Amino acid sequence: MRLCNNAISAILLFATALPLWAQQAPGSAAPDQAPSLTEDRDPVRSPDVEAPGTSAGVPLHKEGGGYILRTDVEEVVLNATVLEGNRIVQDLKETNFQVYEDGVKQNIISFQHTDLPVSIALVVDNSGSMSKKRPAVNKSTLDLIAASNPQDEAFVVNFSDEAYIDQDFTSDVNKLRDGLSHIESRGGTALYDAVVASADKLVADAKRPKQVLILITDGVDNASTLTLEQTIRRVQQLSGPVIYSIGLLFGDDMSRAEVRHARRALEMLSTETGGIAYFPRSMEQVDQIAAEVARDIRSQYTIGYHSTKPTSEPGFRRVLVTAEAPGMGKLNVRTRTGYFPVARMRKKNGATGAK
Repeated sequence: MRLCNNAISAILLFATALPLWAQQAPGSAAPDQAPSLTEDRDPVRSPDVEAPGTSAGVPLHKEGGGYILRTDVEEVVLNATVLEGNRIVQDLKETNFQVYEDGVKQNIISFQHTDLPVSIALVVDNSGSMSKKRPAVNKSTLDLIAASNPQDEAFVVNFSDEAYIDQDFTSDVNKLRDGLSHIESRGGTALYDAVVASADKLVADAKRPKQVLILITDGVDNASTLTLEQTIRRVQQLSGPVIYSIGLLFGDDMSRAEVRHARRALEMLSTETGGIAYFPRSMEQVDQIAAEVARDIRSQYTIGYHSTKPTSEPGFRRVLVTAEAPGMGKLNVRTRTGYFPVARMRKKNGATGAK
């Protein structure tokens, strides 16, 4: 299934917006159909991403299907994990939190601490070096889904030098298993392109406002058209998903320099979006990590505020969340580091569009 969500200017987008199905290659499945593993697979295309310092692009959405462009900054929503040491803290109240944007304290207008359903992108390295690791990776990934909220939805992207959707959004574990089983380990590692394309799909098609991208890879990017900085910027422009990375960087396949480079990239992708990067020392540790990721996702606080800055003020807005509670030690709050104010979308009936 081909996804071509080119990031273009808002004016051009508004004039040319088409339903997603109208952009698919002839003979491909409609968006409400899971792509068959027996069909010809067209790559997921990452959008054109503007270089840092240029105006933010806006992804293509379904204007004809009930979405319209808006240029106001809506509620800024932060998904936050709170830790006391290594222990996840789950009994805090709204009054325990403080939110700052560019150093200015913000007023919290919404607060939740419930197990909200999540839309998940399962983005798994399918390059040649992963061939022996995929069976264990697939099992751990399915265990993670089984430990998640039953109302979660997920889709599967397998990537090497190109990225493919091998299962569209579903809550059916058996369909996800089939998507993960489509293994053709070969080619290079276009990790950044796969992340951006998957984040774009989450924003365009996810039914859940809370969105997560789980990235599993054993190598350094060597085939993307995008840089690490462009990838992080694009996800921030989209107010995109929290990224959890699992780097299988053990073994003798990589030099020390490559391991350092891959580790830095995964840590930055996760830290900047509010997630965490894991680096198991063996395949036997992946199951435990998958359980930790599922627990982290289900334990987050959701905090919302309206920025005190005017909509017209451009540029990256850095966010800091702190928490204090009587009787507790130092609390560490993990959330995304900030966002870009860009044109957002609302459904015509007034409901919030994809974020």
